[in-house]
Amino acid sequence: MHRLIAILALSALAACQSGTHPVFSPAPPSPTPSNSPTKAILQSEDIPSGLKVCLGSGPIDVYIVSLAQADPALAARVGTQWQQLVVSGATGGAISLFTASPAACNAELGATSNVKSVTSFVAIFGDSAQADRAWGSGVFGLVPPALGEILPGAVRGTDTGLGLSSWTYDRSNVRLASWHKSVFVALVLVSNLDAAAFKAATAAIDARLN
Repeated sequence: MHRLIAILALSALAACQSGTHPVFSPAPPSPTPSNSPTKAILQSEDIPSGLKVCLGSGPIDVYIVSLAQADPALAARVGTQWQQLVVSGATGGAISLFTASPAACNAELGATSNVKSVTSFVAIFGDSAQADRAWGSGVFGLVPPALGEILPGAVRGTDTGLGLSSWTYDRSNVRLASWHKSVFVALVLVSNLDAAAFKAATAAIDARLN
């Protein structure tokens, strides 16, 4: 699968009454997160042996600058996609990439179909509603399948094990998970690794989204 993005891009208020005057209670504030995106992304200890961290892993802005040195056009696209998340309310983001070959460090996300690799991305938003809307609009062009839509290999919702606002794509050489939790949006892309490694990666990040 050479271009996962091209394949997968598919596209209350509570009130109470007091006397004769309605009183509206504001939405409860989102909890203050205890983790930052740089702490929530996959770390070296989460990764199977044989994979090395790529230069540029860390804050998303650092990654984009590093990527621009190797592929300015790709860096520009990633920068645009990140700015779309910022417009949606993202206040910070981080990415980590681990590959079996340094050449794969500068590849388009999901395009390393012949190399073992693990990529994780986490963004933090001002509140949970912003995070959920951003997840639904897609992360780096990876848009959840519509409710009720059947896409081979794709699962949306609680059956993923990652909550209602989540979707996964699982094929032998490429596996993907994208989900929203609290004020975070997370993305994991795994190439040429087994399902156990994929599940371990998503579980490690999900536990940190608090």
